[in-house]
Amino acid sequence: METNVTSKKISLLSLVMITVVSVDSIRNLPAAAKFGEILITFYILAAIFFLIPTALVSAELAAKFKCSGGIYTWVKEAYGDKAALFAIWLQWIENVIWYPTIISFVVGALAYVISPEIMYNKYYLAASIVVVFWLLTLLNLKGMTASATFSNFCSIAGLMLPMLLIIYLGFEWLIKGEELAIKFTLKGLIPTFDSSQMWVSLTAIMLSFSGVEIATVHANNVDNPQKKFPKALAYAALIILFTLILGSLSIAMVIPESQINLITGIIQAFEIFFKTHGMLWCLPIVAITLAIGATGTVSNWIIAPTKGLYFAAEDGNLPVIFKRKNANGSPTTLLYAQAAIVSIISLTFIFIPDVNQSYWILTVIATQLYMLMYIIMFVTFLKLRKHDSNSKGYFRVPLGSIGAYITAFLGLTGCAVTFFISFIPPEAVFYGSNLHYAIKLAIAIVLLAIPPFLFKKKQAV
Repeated sequence: METNVTSKKISLLSLVMITVVSVDSIRNLPAAAKFGEILITFYILAAIFFLIPTALVSAELAAKFKCSGGIYTWVKEAYGDKAALFAIWLQWIENVIWYPTIISFVVGALAYVISPEIMYNKYYLAASIVVVFWLLTLLNLKGMTASATFSNFCSIAGLMLPMLLIIYLGFEWLIKGEELAIKFTLKGLIPTFDSSQMWVSLTAIMLSFSGVEIATVHANNVDNPQKKFPKALAYAALIILFTLILGSLSIAMVIPESQINLITGIIQAFEIFFKTHGMLWCLPIVAITLAIGATGTVSNWIIAPTKGLYFAAEDGNLPVIFKRKNANGSPTTLLYAQAAIVSIISLTFIFIPDVNQSYWILTVIATQLYMLMYIIMFVTFLKLRKHDSNSKGYFRVPLGSIGAYITAFLGLTGCAVTFFISFIPPEAVFYGSNLHYAIKLAIAIVLLAIPPFLFKKKQAV
């Protein structure tokens, strides 16, 4: 069993901030903004078919199991070690694929205000991603307390403040009657599902909501988790939904879809807003805060899935070398291995000519792997509910068994649809054969999902 290396507990506010900064990423706004006013409808649909079901299920499972471990603990209880290892592996490897995209946002934001052309330098991007990730890995080796403190600072200074600022500037732009790059009409809010590109938009939006369950791995570091987790997830879900919708619209209103850069779209929007106010001097300051916020997001994710994978190592489902921890309780071998893999994946930005294509490919692979994990989570929830239908004393999805089945059905539908539509490339980013694109993605998904089946459980002596 895991032992706590610190008596300090994570507060409700910290729990909310850890969840918000892990999910509510400003870097997702440009991808959603590319779809104009229709993004409002898609965010609402994504909330109904994904965010709300995920938050409800995560809250019940976190309240039911007091121990840390998150998805690993839940799946192990329902389906055993092998299924648990596969689930936590999906969560972990998804993040390994995703790290280069979020860090590219960090270095892209800084480059945009220093020398914009550097952002398109593949070698600069790859090298910067590696350096930033290794520095954050060293921070997480200091333990959970240091990581949580850093995350709180980043979530306020680097996420909430710039997010609220761009929302305010968007409202001001609208109220002043400035020219809009989109038109708010009832027809524009109705999806045309006969268009494959409308379905493609869900890929970026669903990933925007992924991760709401991540704070549950900190159960051992929270007093009274049965009450605090449901509250934290409810508050976080509301903050995430409204800020993502309003932030994306602020970008969509001022930048034509064809001109939105997936990495620096947020900086492009701020530049336009500040230019109208004669305040371009603020741009470097905002770029720094954005980099701080994204850095905090990465810091949160570096340790959380790794802690879950560490539980698998403790159970003998991974080679014994992965059980190594330092004096701060950080899983050293796993963190170093993770950093090494991220360094290799960062080479994607060198070998794929177009930066937007590199960014999108990594985003889609991460999304598909994550959707597979969520499918396992919802199925696990149903099984555990079936064998624990009369339990009392902790938060449960409302409306009894009917509520549980409706919640799981909505979540499973959202995950399955997102997984399959992710094989359709966005026309604004990719050109060429859709079949070749889909085949390459399928091969990547299979190769990345295979490793946990190669490990044999070490039998206790």
